[in-house]
Amino acid sequence: MRESLAPFSDAAAVAHYADGPPRLVPGYASLHRMTAVLLAERTPPAAHVLVHGAGGGLELKAFAEAHPAWTFTGVDPSADMLGLAARTLGPLAPRARLHHGLIEDAPEGPFDAATSLLTLHFLPIDERRRTLAGIHRRLLPGAPFVAVHASVPQEDGARDRWLSRYAAFAVASGVDPVRAADGRAAVEAHLSLLTPAQDEALLREAGFSGVELFHTGFTFRGWVAYA
Repeated sequence: MRESLAPFSDAAAVAHYADGPPRLVPGYASLHRMTAVLLAERTPPAAHVLVHGAGGGLELKAFAEAHPAWTFTGVDPSADMLGLAARTLGPLAPRARLHHGLIEDAPEGPFDAATSLLTLHFLPIDERRRTLAGIHRRLLPGAPFVAVHASVPQEDGARDRWLSRYAAFAVASGVDPVRAADGRAAVEAHLSLLTPAQDEALLREAGFSGVELFHTGFTFRGWVAYA
């Protein structure tokens, strides 16, 4: 995990972080809107939301703008990315408390909802299992949880095929082909890619129920589940 987080401690990478997700993740802006809709289905008007992997602040800002009464607790292992989150939030920053560290460093809650967007794929399976359990433990019974991350089939060359599509989408979004190829190699080397079935099994193992797939965008998938 620490090795995979190295780019998020690089000043230049942090400064340009906001440019990446919209060009690399199909439907990125819609993911934030869909996540907010899913959370709002089962939360009170003044919900307190736990945001795992809050660095950068893009989802925090989107949620805060969509729901003016929501407040947030964010946790992220990169201090530099948390600084970027605070700057991204700007005048909305007082509605979010940001904690440097892993899920174990987050307050116990209980929270009305939680998210983990584009984060869990950085974690090896044992750490992902522990993180999901830690999120579940901090939620009120029945509270919604939305997770979105890279998740691809692995059989019969499917992993290679989908990673090639990841790079092709980046190029189609304006990324230089050499940089897209480097990005594909970095994903192969540093991300912990599970199959969709494995991801769903981990959610259930952590105690979540009602697991539903709500988004598929090339290499990325999103689920909603309930504590």
